[in-house]
Amino acid sequence: MSALTEPVEREPDTTARPPLVRELLLVVGLFLVYKLGRQVASGHVGEAFHNADRVWHAERAVHLPGEGSVQRALLHSDSLIHIANTYYAAVHFPAMILFLAWLYWRRPRHYVWVRRVLTALTGAALVLHLLVPLAPPRMLAEAHLVDTGQVYGPTVYGSAPATDSVANQYAAMPSLHFGWALMIAIGLIAATRSRARWLWLLHPLVTLLVIVGTANHYWLDSIVATALLAVALAFIRLPGTKAATDTPAPGTPSTVTPSTVTSGPTVPGTAASGPATPAAVVPAPAAPRGPGPGTGPEPYSEPARALTAPGVCP
Repeated sequence: MSALTEPVEREPDTTARPPLVRELLLVVGLFLVYKLGRQVASGHVGEAFHNADRVWHAERAVHLPGEGSVQRALLHSDSLIHIANTYYAAVHFPAMILFLAWLYWRRPRHYVWVRRVLTALTGAALVLHLLVPLAPPRMLAEAHLVDTGQVYGPTVYGSAPATDSVANQYAAMPSLHFGWALMIAIGLIAATRSRARWLWLLHPLVTLLVIVGTANHYWLDSIVATALLAVALAFIRLPGTKAATDTPAPGTPSTVTPSTVTSGPTVPGTAASGPATPAAVVPAPAAPRGPGPGTGPEPYSEPARALTAPGVCP
């Protein structure tokens, strides 16, 4: 874990860390709103199956591989399909909780950014769940897929979707399993600097194979989730990444132009072009040695003269 999460900074910026109690209340509140929203979206059974039929035929029209090809690979081993079901049921929420907790304590700026992106992604997903109810492929007779959770276990869904009080089983699109997994990988890649950090992309890859192989989602569910995440990332930037243009960085010499420096005293009646600086005095050339005393007049000595800025008359 430490090799994959090598810090960008030696110490976390504690000034960017929001209050813990406020964040806990915010995250719990958003989760409850999402769960309630999914329950409100349930009940549109006929529309959900109609949309499922359209998605299935749309995937075949664009020549996406069948979900059954992934499931058949998993069904070669009872242990493999059991691991896939466990990954689907047990990794989704714990992985997100650990991810957010680590960011909060070690990368507060990245935590704020990720929380905003996840809020936007989950909110958009909830809107789609309300507008486009969708039955998963395990329920679609035309797909000829096995409900691996019910047959092999474990499963997070009830056997009868109409009486399932835990989850709305007609909210397949977009797949937040995949969207959240992809955001975890992106967040950890952005927050760390180890060359091994790119291995975090294995998490969304494995998640994609799991959600398709267990027949809980279509390929299009993950594609839509990726598109929504891309839009959220385009509009929500990491705080503090905009370079300052007005204030030079510490240790950077400031640029001085002739228009801002006056090399001599301001002449009355002439507007100064900037704050005055001490005049540079050039000593007069030494007078040639004259004849001894009483042999002639003293040689002329030119007075010292001050340099002035170009265009300013002394």
